[in-house]
Amino acid sequence: MRLPDLEAWAIFASVVEHRSFSAAADAVGLSKATVSKAITRLEAHLGQSLFHRTSRRLALTEAGKPLAEHAARILAEARAAEESAHDAASAHTGRVRLAAPMSFGITNVAPILAEFLVAHPGIEVDLHLSDARVDIVAEGFDIALRIAELPDSSLRARRLCTIQTHIVTAPSYLAANGTPTHPAQLGEHKLFSYSNVIGPWRFHGPGGADVSVRAQGPLTANSGEAIVPALIAGLGIARLPDFIIDAHLASGKLVTILDDWAPAKIGLHLLTPPSPLRPARVEALIDFLASRLRDPSAGQA
Repeated sequence: MRLPDLEAWAIFASVVEHRSFSAAADAVGLSKATVSKAITRLEAHLGQSLFHRTSRRLALTEAGKPLAEHAARILAEARAAEESAHDAASAHTGRVRLAAPMSFGITNVAPILAEFLVAHPGIEVDLHLSDARVDIVAEGFDIALRIAELPDSSLRARRLCTIQTHIVTAPSYLAANGTPTHPAQLGEHKLFSYSNVIGPWRFHGPGGADVSVRAQGPLTANSGEAIVPALIAGLGIARLPDFIIDAHLASGKLVTILDDWAPAKIGLHLLTPPSPLRPARVEALIDFLASRLRDPSAGQA
């Protein structure tokens, strides 16, 4: 039985991460020729090309795309195994890459990171804020916070808390269009939707009734914050979480409706790559986030 060429797989993962042979060679301390030979060797063993190469661009082939995630996992697990052994006898040091949703990251995560950094001066946190659903394995993240109903996956997930959402609009919209009193009436209104949350709006109401409504309207965005100006302008209705709308509710610019009908709860989850081996610095940040974000108001003044 021929053993896998683990060095070539690791070099392949590094080329994918750095998007060039030269940058990968610099990152791993090898010559560009050594990197090129490793990729050629791996392609010959697999019997297919992994990259489209031109003088200006390097792109994964269709065959290479699904293999990139496997390579990233091989490299991540090898690094984690080595770092786990080192970290067992050393202080918390090094970088942790953390991905979080944009608005939640600004309002709830960023304010508490200062406390973590003071407690762990040897750890660096690389915080990536985006409402896009990142591939934490392929993109090299140690931890991701995600607000969603999670599909089955190989990732390790921990539910931290429930994020409260409300159906909101502007008083001017209700004055012009009337106030719906039942979720089924939302079909007669302009609904704004958050494109990163797939599926209908689900409600649980009086007497245990369950109702689903598909959001349709003039605005779809991949950021909840981007929906707010159109809401305040009186152009429609949206379902948004507390951390985006609380200030606008307090000012009266927005109001909640259908208060007797609770939208389906959305969980805040902490995700990590599938390997159970993690450096101590990653475990430290996981424990800190799990402790501080059990309350969805954590980090807010």
